Amino acid sequence: MVGAAPGRRGAGGVHRVGGYSPAMPNARNPQSRPWWRDAVFYEIYVRSFADANGDGVGDLAGIRARLDHLVDLGVDALWLTPFYPSPMADHGYDVADPRNVDPLFGDLTGFDALVTDAHDKGLRLIVDVVPNHSSNAHPWFVQALAEGPRSAARDRYLFRDGRGRKGSDPPNNWDSVFGGSAWTQVGDGQWYLHLFAPEQPDLNWRHPDVAADYEQTLRFWLDHGVDGFRIDVAHGLFKDPALPDAPGSSLDLMADTFVPTPTWNQPQVHDVYRHWRSICAADPREPVLVGEVWIGDPSVVADYVRPDELHLAFNFRLLFARWKPQLIRNAIETSIDSLSTVGAPPTWVLANHDVVRQVTRYGGGESGARRARAAILLLLALPGPVFLYAGEELGLPEVELPPEALQDPVWERSGHTIPGRDGCRVPLPWSGERPPYGFAPPGTTTWLPMPDDWGAYTVAAEHSDQDSMLRLYADALRQRRTQPALGDGALEWLEGPSDVLDFTRPDATRAIRCILNMSAQAIDLPDQEVLLSSGGLPDRQLPPDSAVWLIA
Repeated sequence: MVGAAPGRRGAGGVHRVGGYSPAMPNARNPQSRPWWRDAVFYEIYVRSFADANGDGVGDLAGIRARLDHLVDLGVDALWLTPFYPSPMADHGYDVADPRNVDPLFGDLTGFDALVTDAHDKGLRLIVDVVPNHSSNAHPWFVQALAEGPRSAARDRYLFRDGRGRKGSDPPNNWDSVFGGSAWTQVGDGQWYLHLFAPEQPDLNWRHPDVAADYEQTLRFWLDHGVDGFRIDVAHGLFKDPALPDAPGSSLDLMADTFVPTPTWNQPQVHDVYRHWRSICAADPREPVLVGEVWIGDPSVVADYVRPDELHLAFNFRLLFARWKPQLIRNAIETSIDSLSTVGAPPTWVLANHDVVRQVTRYGGGESGARRARAAILLLLALPGPVFLYAGEELGLPEVELPPEALQDPVWERSGHTIPGRDGCRVPLPWSGERPPYGFAPPGTTTWLPMPDDWGAYTVAAEHSDQDSMLRLYADALRQRRTQPALGDGALEWLEGPSDVLDFTRPDATRAIRCILNMSAQAIDLPDQEVLLSSGGLPDRQLPPDSAVWLIA
């Protein structure tokens, strides 16, 4: 069912790619602390990072050729979105074979070379796994359709008879995250569950084959040298076995207080992660498990990062907080307080491949860029690991694509009323004045069109501009790496005006103070040494929508 692994073999026939060795000292991560507690991860949407073969789609060889950008930027680890064999109905999140590489992106030999090069350059590498569902092209699902109702093959998925006259209605009222019903009827009359697209049937995690197969997948990629896993839809997997009607939408997850639902956050999911944690605990390289837990209630998220479960869970409260001081402070405080009850660090993120880019989200134009510059200093001053998304270091805005270019299944499932997520997935510009900006060889048509006015956003252009977003990110990451007060540790708020966020990161040798001015006027800075600012400081004042790091 899955691909075999060519390449080097270690003792006992186990395939193991070379280990990680740090390329530069890291003052904030002593050996006594797990590496992931304050690492900076960089998400690579594989299709959109760099295209080495000129087909318009990013690939593993393209990533390998651009690793020096990540080293220069100063991140600790890269996270790859799915690169597995797939019909690409959801651009790789519909996995047909979780233990191989889609030819669109390369092959296993190329993946091994990427891991080796990343490790040689001091970068760790984690990969996406997608356990909630498979592709409808997965051999299991093909077999389930062929063998018919009540066959053993169908038990690996959630097939049910319909309701109503002759079973013509779906088994319940569940809706898809991508729009429409979460059920699709097949030719023999039964229905199957897909909480996302119809091409992504949900797996039945109560079936032993599913758990066994995913354990095999984890061990396979660990043997290929990966340093951990980002777990897609980590709060999913199990559904209420009675399949009752749901009281609300599948998207009703981001409220401050979680309302129980038959589709998400079933208690059995925690047993899966306890087992996965034991697999990682047996590996001396300390591979990390990072859960995508789309739940707004931080006390529920905390359950996923108890000491024997996942190491980290995505925290989206700050990402969704509007540009209001009390909302941002509340997102920070509740995240830290909730996770401290289980001894886990909060994670911090402002962007990913599913949300509008922050420059646009913060208002767009000069105002949005100024706020995004301030936000990154806030983000990198917080305690715990940080996740960046490829292109945010360039200040890329969300792209408004023409309807004929949209490919996200959300566009089709919503009846062409919701554009979907393609606007944050446009390929990265590397150099030059015209598309494809070095993303691919000249003349290549990229899988999503690139704007004609992105010449100033290229890596080459921003690298030579001292005031660029790229230089700010690199400077901030360099300071975060070298200042012991930054990263994991304590945070202490300083009281002041309600529209100014002011806190220190204490340390025995030198504390760091972060001030974010969200007021309408410039404010005077205290008499402390400036370490880094998001913009100019005329007359030693911090302008509106600006941030500064001080040596406290």
